Amino acid sequence: MMVKIMTLVEKILSKKLNRNVDAGETVGVSVDLAMTHDGTTPLSSKAFYQITNKVWDNEKIVIIYDHNVPPNTTKAANMQIITKKFIEDQNIKHYYYGGEGICHQILPERGHVKPNMIICGGDSHTCTHGAFGAFATGFGATDMGYIFATGETWIKVPETIRIDVVGKNEKICGKDIILRICGEVGRRGGTYKALEYGGEVVKNLSMDDRMVLSNMAIEMGAKLGLIESDEITYNYLRDKISNEELVKLKKERISVNPKEETYYKEIEIDITDMEQMVACPHYPDNVKPVSEIRGTPIDQVFIGSCTNGRLSDLRTAAKYLKGKKIKDGLKLIIIPASKKVFQSALQEGLVDIFLKSGAMICTPGCGPCLGAHQGVLGDGEVCLSTTNRNFKGRMGSNSAEIYLSSPEIAAKSAIKGYITDEE
Repeated sequence: MMVKIMTLVEKILSKKLNRNVDAGETVGVSVDLAMTHDGTTPLSSKAFYQITNKVWDNEKIVIIYDHNVPPNTTKAANMQIITKKFIEDQNIKHYYYGGEGICHQILPERGHVKPNMIICGGDSHTCTHGAFGAFATGFGATDMGYIFATGETWIKVPETIRIDVVGKNEKICGKDIILRICGEVGRRGGTYKALEYGGEVVKNLSMDDRMVLSNMAIEMGAKLGLIESDEITYNYLRDKISNEELVKLKKERISVNPKEETYYKEIEIDITDMEQMVACPHYPDNVKPVSEIRGTPIDQVFIGSCTNGRLSDLRTAAKYLKGKKIKDGLKLIIIPASKKVFQSALQEGLVDIFLKSGAMICTPGCGPCLGAHQGVLGDGEVCLSTTNRNFKGRMGSNSAEIYLSSPEIAAKSAIKGYITDEE
């Protein structure tokens, strides 16, 4: 009997369903984890109550306040009141009120995410958790309401684009790599596809950098951004889940052999001679080497978000900001991705470095990324951000311009007052 050769997404779904699946097939699956935040819980719960009055499993739902923390408008405050009522009414066991952190940081940080899971989130960047070898993707409010009620959903098995990252370049980080990939694939090039990241570079990336790659899969229209689990994954999870769970995950590890698989498309990215990258207005795929836009004046720098607000990112920023002052008149906003990250940054002296440089430190959460508060841009302002999106009007005024970069480029540029890779 011929053994079916499957991509990573096909293997994950096949394991879940206990049968082989094919790309293009529509399947119903049971959900292992459902997540919404203060921005999506109100509409999701409204849809839920039109179906039933009791969630399928109050242990498998996680609700996090992160988009407007603390609430900056009456509307935002009222949405959080609705969210709190749903948590209390349904006796949701896992919830994190304002200040605990961003949902896509909290889920892995608190041990909610594990390989091989089916994770459904009421946020487009739920694909972040594909970095753990999980099927993780975003859903709309109606779908999330149905998931809350039944614990089930349907999925069209996506075709897979394999992206191998090769070469060696110590200047290049995960954000540079994903910006390069966005530029090559394009903002519509991965529509409803699974991006399967691999190659020697990806195998050696930290979980922080892997999450950056998976996080921005959606910026190419992709359904998923997947990386197979390995020892780096398990080492990250070691102090977050029980030893019994860890042993079980290792035993059930799903791996792929790219040489044997059939992909929709295969791409190789060689970083050997690659420059650090920056995405220019107004799309994440409008990518250029930093040398081509060096000297572009900026009014604001934001270091944070579910893409680059982790401790490793803050350490990088502090390395270049230590003993320096930001450009006079420039706004530097730094927001840790979680309270745990904030506490570690305090203990390591990073926050002191930031404050002495002239930076503003804000409550852990999404902050200005979605243009809600804590750094909204005014008319004509230019921002260099470590976030994942730079659409027109994303962070405030429609006439503002947003550039995307790594924390290193952001920190160096904050000192100079213009985009640069020079110290």
